[in-house]
Amino acid sequence: MATLALGALGTLFGGPVGGAIGALAGRQIDASIIGGSTREGPRLEDLTITTSSYGSPIAKHYGRMRVAGTIIWATDLQENRETTGGGKGKPKTTRFSYSTSLAVALSSRAIHSVGRIWADGNLLRGASGDLKTGGQIRVYAGHGDQPVDPLIAADKGSSAPAFRGCAYVVFEDLQLEDFGNRIPALSFEVFADNDALTLEGLIGPYVAEATGDVDLASLAGFSYSGGSLRDAISTIGQVYPISVSAKDEHISFLPKRLDPAQAVALGEAVPAWTDGDFGDADGASRERSTGARVPPQTLRYYDTDRDYQPGTQRAHGRAPVGAISAIEFPGALTPANAKSLINNAALRSGDLRESLRWRIAELDPALAPGAIVSVPDIAGYWTIEGWEWRDRGVELDLARARAESIPSASGDAGFPALPDDLLPEPTHLRVFELPWDGAGASGDVHIYAALAGETEKWSGAALFAGANGPLVPLGPSGRAQTALGALVTPLAPSQSVLFEPVAALEVELIAPSMTFASSDLSGIAKGQNRLLIGEEIVQFATAEQVSPAGWRLHGLLRGRGGSEHSAAISHPAGSPVTLLGSQLVPLDTSLVSQSSSDAIAAIGRGDEEPVVAAIGNSGMALRPLSPVHPKITSLANGDLLASWTRRARGAWNWPDHVETPLNEESERYQIGIGSTLAPDLSWELGSTDITIPQSQLAAHLGKDLWVKQIGRASRSHALLLGTIP
Repeated sequence: MATLALGALGTLFGGPVGGAIGALAGRQIDASIIGGSTREGPRLEDLTITTSSYGSPIAKHYGRMRVAGTIIWATDLQENRETTGGGKGKPKTTRFSYSTSLAVALSSRAIHSVGRIWADGNLLRGASGDLKTGGQIRVYAGHGDQPVDPLIAADKGSSAPAFRGCAYVVFEDLQLEDFGNRIPALSFEVFADNDALTLEGLIGPYVAEATGDVDLASLAGFSYSGGSLRDAISTIGQVYPISVSAKDEHISFLPKRLDPAQAVALGEAVPAWTDGDFGDADGASRERSTGARVPPQTLRYYDTDRDYQPGTQRAHGRAPVGAISAIEFPGALTPANAKSLINNAALRSGDLRESLRWRIAELDPALAPGAIVSVPDIAGYWTIEGWEWRDRGVELDLARARAESIPSASGDAGFPALPDDLLPEPTHLRVFELPWDGAGASGDVHIYAALAGETEKWSGAALFAGANGPLVPLGPSGRAQTALGALVTPLAPSQSVLFEPVAALEVELIAPSMTFASSDLSGIAKGQNRLLIGEEIVQFATAEQVSPAGWRLHGLLRGRGGSEHSAAISHPAGSPVTLLGSQLVPLDTSLVSQSSSDAIAAIGRGDEEPVVAAIGNSGMALRPLSPVHPKITSLANGDLLASWTRRARGAWNWPDHVETPLNEESERYQIGIGSTLAPDLSWELGSTDITIPQSQLAAHLGKDLWVKQIGRASRSHALLLGTIP
């Protein structure tokens, strides 16, 4: 605001030059009052960008980190096409998909393994090593003897590099359909070390004579992206207090840790020889800085509770007026550890303002940089920051020492929207014919596949006709799941005549995420809530959940779709139950017929082997419906008149004053006496009644009289007309 105000006043009184001077003065006032932000340490890298720029540095990683990586080799996009359909006059459908192969460098230091992989923020590979899309992955740890990847060798020939000393991964035929047919932004969880991190482990390979006992147990991982070693140590020292001691060519790193029991009591200060010498005349001087140093208030880091996404923790206390100092720390921390580190860093920053100079005359090996001392007549403890041996004595630079790990509230990672890491689920598959629904040609066979996983995250499967021989592609199933389950208790037989309001059945679904919904009689009349149990189609009115995956279904209408014959027998416990609806996948029968097998196979991401299911209810689609309304009448002359009413496939509504369609090539019936498989007497005719002479009845008294409708492909189940009187 001061920038705008003084800029306007300067322009008013001094023209453009005055405006520039006023704006400059305003910015200075804004900086001192409102404050900008100062950053210490290297900027945290963006995990959403996978680079491929030539000459980009490849960082060294320690512990466990999430890194974006650098693409070091890639192929062009490969186009794949799959054509389905085309049988019986149906159009062919060609489906295009794209894949690519690429190598991504992760670390210029050897690593142990690669964990999760993210693509555009979603999990591409889970913690169990499961790749959640099509393709293969190979990991090279970066050792000096690692071989050349065979895919890169096939592309580059004898000039293919092995990238020894560089950890990288190779994706082969990575499917890009889930990423808009482009290479997604990749990031990788890298496990570089199995042991806890120490400062000596970080700098030891680069400084031959360096030792250290600085514990970095709270540090889960650290990235070194280049620059001087001094800068890297300084970055760590911002949050982990370190003392450095050099002797000859040897460097020692020690933690700044206040331990009163280890404190060395200094003697009286040695007086100065001349005025203006080190310290005051008595050999000691105490100062408190009043400079503009701003204590750090925020710490930016990679948050392990946020899948290593950048997090921020603020130090306790009132926010300062003016500029805010932030520490950019390229390490992986928990929110609680980050909160503790920034609190202690802010506290130490205040301690550094108070310093003490003290001259001693004795030589003590314990008085090295980092040692804790106490001085006469001054309360508290001090850390030796530096010393110099001069002809007047040993001159010590001391800074106030304070206990670490001040009490603080636990840090909070917020509410990150993290992708679920679910293992690929096995596919559950059922395949069956269903009666013709009246749409299309009456001679078409209708085969459906019902598929599901055990959670909502099931991603579908590829369907094939066949089992043992060659597989005929049928296309993808899609992600829609069908409610699949099994009977908990046996289902008793039914006459399938009327709605049974008190009848019920119990079903255990394969997953708690699957549900049933209630309906009313109007909805049932429109075909809602249909179940396939064996060969019987059952409708229910009320659904009651009795356990996470258990349901009790009340109000049953049995024997739907001409399945009365199956309703007449009991269904044992464990019989499969399938909800019929829009989630079913219709199969192209022209492709199914190309297979020599009567089975369908499904292959999903969680299936190690194809899931195979035989086609159930074979012939149901073309089997004519059995007649209804049987009636037999004994005539006066002793003959027997039998009659019935015809039904037709696909004609599920019975409108008044409308003739029932035939939906067969001709109207034909088989009437028999005795066994339905090997009748004693049998007739075929084209009308819905028959008169049997008394002379033919005498030898078959007490036997069953039945009728079947003859269709284009098979015969219906028998309708019992009665018993020969």
